[in-house]
Amino acid sequence: MAKKIYSTYPMVKYLRKEALPTALCPGCGGGTVLNAFANAIDGLKIDPKDLVVVSGIGCSAWIASPYFLADTLHTTHGRAIAFATGVKVGLPDKKVVVISGDGDLASIGGNHLLHAARRNIDITVILVNNFIYGMTGGQVAPTTPFGAKTTTSPYRNIEHPLQISETVAAAGASYVARWTTAHVYQLIESIKKALQVKGFSLVEVISQCPVQFGRRNRMKEPAEMLRWFLKNSVPVSRARNMSPEELEGKFVIGEIVNRERPEFTTELNKLIDEVQEHFGLKEE
Repeated sequence: MAKKIYSTYPMVKYLRKEALPTALCPGCGGGTVLNAFANAIDGLKIDPKDLVVVSGIGCSAWIASPYFLADTLHTTHGRAIAFATGVKVGLPDKKVVVISGDGDLASIGGNHLLHAARRNIDITVILVNNFIYGMTGGQVAPTTPFGAKTTTSPYRNIEHPLQISETVAAAGASYVARWTTAHVYQLIESIKKALQVKGFSLVEVISQCPVQFGRRNRMKEPAEMLRWFLKNSVPVSRARNMSPEELEGKFVIGEIVNRERPEFTTELNKLIDEVQEHFGLKEE
């Protein structure tokens, strides 16, 4: 018999109580991201029945599925955005949100991420970046900082990390922002903005993984990682006047881009109407 969960936490109404307590590791930033997302949904008064939340494979994919109380799709590795694109085209009136990790969305799923931004399809992606493949053993990822240690780079990582937000902005997204789990209120406000944008929106969340990343890089406690985030965060307005050398190892936070561009599903439906009218198939 499932144990009943009683809580004074105001966002518990958005959670699947039967899935609690969480299976996430102690100190994981996934709970902070779930809290921020629930607060954003609550603040905008979005009915969860109007939501479809999609995730891939990995620790961060568990944030939405099974914990968020809405229609969720737990998809194959790296394909969350492809599934979300299909949902949005088929159900254009739904708010479609992808929540997954950097290994899922920016590595094996990187191609889908870039082309969804290029198409400017109206979905919101919350990409949780913990610098590592957390669920499968702590391997090096495209986001692992230069010099960091992982199970597959035990001496140090000699690759420079992919700058996800800047790359997605260059690909054509309407809205892109980056925050850390130490900037909770700013994160909530950015998720709210992203959910209201007509077009592709990305909120990258730098998140702590003390179990796989932190303990290999002299930050065994979650609080140590949060202090690292705060110490090395640079507002985007100040970063514009800094050199690449000065920005090495820093986290550029804030809104990277916020603009209006033609949106994919709107343009697709316009095209369908034009073709139907041309061939006399449009219903009066």
